[in-house]
Amino acid sequence: MSFLLGILIFVLALLFSIMLHETGHFVTAKKFGMKVTQYFVGFGQTLWSTRRGETEYGVKAIPAGGFVKIVGMTELEEVDPADEPRSFRRQPGWQRIIVLAAGSFMHFVLAFVLLFVVAVFIGQANPGASTTVGAVDACVPANLSSTCTASRPPSPAKRVGIRAGDKIVAIAGTPVRNWTQMGQVIRRQPSGKPVAVIVQRGGRQVILHPNLAVVTGRHGSYLGISPNIVFQRSGPLAGVGYAGSQFGQIMAGSAGVVASLPKAIPDLFAKNRSSTPGGNVTSVVGAADATGQVVAAPISWQARVSVVLLIIASLNIFVGAFNLLPLLPLDGGHLAIVIYERCRAWLARLRGKPDPGPVDFRRLVPVSVGVFALLVGFGLLLIMADLVNPVHIIQ
Repeated sequence: MSFLLGILIFVLALLFSIMLHETGHFVTAKKFGMKVTQYFVGFGQTLWSTRRGETEYGVKAIPAGGFVKIVGMTELEEVDPADEPRSFRRQPGWQRIIVLAAGSFMHFVLAFVLLFVVAVFIGQANPGASTTVGAVDACVPANLSSTCTASRPPSPAKRVGIRAGDKIVAIAGTPVRNWTQMGQVIRRQPSGKPVAVIVQRGGRQVILHPNLAVVTGRHGSYLGISPNIVFQRSGPLAGVGYAGSQFGQIMAGSAGVVASLPKAIPDLFAKNRSSTPGGNVTSVVGAADATGQVVAAPISWQARVSVVLLIIASLNIFVGAFNLLPLLPLDGGHLAIVIYERCRAWLARLRGKPDPGPVDFRRLVPVSVGVFALLVGFGLLLIMADLVNPVHIIQ
C-alpha cells in the first residue's frame, strides 16, 4: 500500500509540474496579448474540456505531457487575418523568448522551492551528529555492493545483540562522540578478535564483545551498524544557500546524465544496472518506482519526505534543462530559431540591408520529426528497461 501511495504521489507531482510548465507559457503569452486558444494537460483523446473566453481548457487521455496552443507559433500555420496581429510570430523577439523560456523557468522555480522546503522545514540529514545506532546490518556482505543472502554470516553487531537505538559510548576503551570518530576507531581495530563495545541502553550501560569482520573492498574492520540520521533545519538565509548549492549540483548531475546516455544504453538491461551509468538514466516509470520504494522503506518520515522532494526537484531540474536544448520540437529549438532570426536581422541592419525575415520552417520539419522520433524511441526503451530491469535504490 505504501509503495502504491508513493507512485500516486509521484504521478500527482508530475501532473502538477506539467501544469506549471504550461502555465508559464500561458501566463506570459496572455500578458503580451497573444491569442491562446487551448490549455491542455495530456495528449490524445479529450476526456474533459471547458471554454472560458477565447481559451479551451481540458484534460486528455495520455498523461505524458501537456500543451498550450498559441496562435501563429510558426510561419507554416494558417492564421485568420483578424488574429494575425496577436499571433506569436508577429510579436517582438524578446517577448517570444520570454514565452518560450517560461516553461523551463517554472520547473526551476518549483525545484528551488522544494529544495528550500527540505532545508528549512524538513532539515538536512546529518548522520554524524551522534553515535546512536539507527539500524543493524543483518549479515557480513561479501563486498561493498552485495546484499545479504542465506549463506552469509550474521554481522558482528547482530551476533552480539546490538540494537537500533543503542548509543555507543566507547570502543576498545576509546570514548566516541560522533559517528565519524567512531568509524575511525572501528576500522583500526583488529578483525577476528573480541573488541569491547560499551553501549548505553535504557539508562544503563552494557558491555558487548563483538568479533569484528572484514568486507572485501572496505578499508579496516567492520561492525555492521548504520547511523541514526539526525535532521537539522536551517534558517531562511541558509535555506536559500542550500537550495542554490543543491540546484547547481543537480544541474551538473543532469548534464552528466545526458552526456552518459550513449554509454548507458548497453547497460539498461544488465544485471548490475544499478552500479553502471544505466542506473542513473531512468524514465518517469523508473522515477515513480523509486518514489514508491522510498515511501515504503522502513525509514523515518523526515527521510521519506526529503528524498521524495529531492526526486521531484531533480526531475524538474532535468526536464527544465533538457527542454532548453536547441533541438526541435523542444522549446529550446524554438528559442534558438528566434535568437538566430534576431541576430540575422541585426547583422542585416548593420550592412544596410532589409530584415531577411523568419526562418523557413519547411526546411526544419524533417529535423523536427527525426528528433521527435528519436526522443520517443529512447523514452520507450527507458520505460521497457524500468519495467523489466528496475533500479532498486532501497536495498
